[in-house]
Order: sequence, then C-alpha cells, then structure tokens
Amino acid sequence: MTETPSRPSAPGGSGRVGQVKEITSLSNPVIKDIRALSMKKQRDATGTFLAEGLKLVIDAIDQGWTLRTLIYAKTQRGKDQVETIAARTVARGGLVLEVSEKVLTAITRRDNPQAVIAVFEQRTQPLEAVRPQPEETWIALDRVRDPGNLGTIIRTADAAGASGVILIGDTVDPFSTETVRATMGSVFSVPLARASQADFLAWSNQTGAFVVGSHLKGSVDYRSIDYRQKPVVLLMGNEQAGLTDALAERCSKLARIPQTGRADSLNLAIATGVMLFEARRHLLKLEGPAE
Repeated sequence: MTETPSRPSAPGGSGRVGQVKEITSLSNPVIKDIRALSMKKQRDATGTFLAEGLKLVIDAIDQGWTLRTLIYAKTQRGKDQVETIAARTVARGGLVLEVSEKVLTAITRRDNPQAVIAVFEQRTQPLEAVRPQPEETWIALDRVRDPGNLGTIIRTADAAGASGVILIGDTVDPFSTETVRATMGSVFSVPLARASQADFLAWSNQTGAFVVGSHLKGSVDYRSIDYRQKPVVLLMGNEQAGLTDALAERCSKLARIPQTGRADSLNLAIATGVMLFEARRHLLKLEGPAE
C-alpha cells in the first residue's frame, strides 16, 4: 500500500492535529510536485520553495512565514514539537504529509535527510518599498551566480544586523535549495528585494544612499571609510566580472581589501563579510557582562 486515507493524528503539543495524509510512493502527484521545486521554473510558477529542518521550520512559522505543506518522517509521529507544528499547519489551511524515508530522500536528494521539511511561500519586497534609515546597512549584489555565496551572504547579513539584501539583475535564485541550505535559516530573517540595474541606480540616487563598492581598481582602503555618514549600501559584484561600469560609477567610494599573499582575490562571500562587519563595527557590541 502506497497511501492511506487521512487519519486523525496522535495528540501532542498543542492538542489534536487533525488530518494527516500518509504517503510512501514516489509516484504520488503531491510528492512529484514537491520534488519539482528543485527546478526554478516550478518555484517561480508556484511562488514556493523547500526548507529543511525542524528548528528552521519552527522559526519560520514563528516569524509569520506561510507554510503550505509540512512533510515529516513516519518516525516523528507523536513527537511533541512535530505534532505542534502539524496542528498549526492544519489550523492555517496547510497540508500535512507523513512519509517514508525513501520519499524524504527523494525530495531532498540527500542520503541522510532531515526528518522534517516544509514548503513555504516565497517572500520578497519591491525595491521602491525599501527606505533605508540612518545607521542601516544594506547589501546589494550584482549578478551573483553561486548559490553557496548568496546563502552565506544572507546568513552573514543576519549575523551582522544588516537590514536586507538587494539582488540586482541576473542574480541566482535566493529560494533554490542550495541557497536556502547555505543561509542556515537566515533566509527567513533577512528581507530580500529584487531589482534591475536601472532600477537600482534610480533607487540609490533617490534615497541618497552612501554606496560603497568593492572593486579591484578601488583606491580606498575599506577600513578608512566613514560608514556613519548616511544609510550604507555595500555593493558587491559578480564573482568573475565584478561590478558593471555603470554600477561602479554610481559608488560614493570604490574600496579595496588589502592583501599580501599570492591569492589575487577573495571569495565573494568572505569579502562581503569582511566589509560588512567593518561597516557595522561602530554599531556592534558584545552582549553580556564583561569579564
């Protein structure tokens, strides 16, 4: 038997969950649709994406993200946290699936998949809605192609307290499975905006943002810049080509990170992190009592 009728799940957490569909077949049409979320065209068509891990799913729900489908391994049945989020999913009109290990492995394309995964609705904001305030720092990325780089930058933005990430032009999908994994959950905490190059240039001029670009031809040491002047936008370019000429010309400062080794450049995510923490150094304080 590959699928059983909906059944009332065991009580736990906040109470009785409601209806849960049990699926063990990879040919089930719902599972086929979920597996198809590995493709950008399916994510774009449905406006959804896949996220993995119990803690990540709980955090996303707590932050108000819309969960369409909750999927968990049969071994998780009756566990309080799983029953609680299942109940919350059903209460909000979502679908709950209890699946076999084989199905989880196929969905995640991993030999040791997380026991809980979920399909969420995507969330971005139009660039014109972004109004940077004093002491805010935004990161703008021009045609970044590597999902690992993008995910790491989003995670770093979260850690440093940046206000959001602006994706310019043909930047990789922030909701791809690889990117979401690299964010380690920060995709749910960091606002994202998409824009064309022309829209970004118009927006940056309108808002009067202090744009600091990273450029191999930059003549300014990134540590010497006064990042307290205005809302700051750190503008980082494509991994191979860097910034376009139009974007480089818009920058208030073209900065460089001094290097002494044989490497001729830094990884994009590393360079972004170095510059971001410097830009926010005057705003970052260690929490807790001093030792």
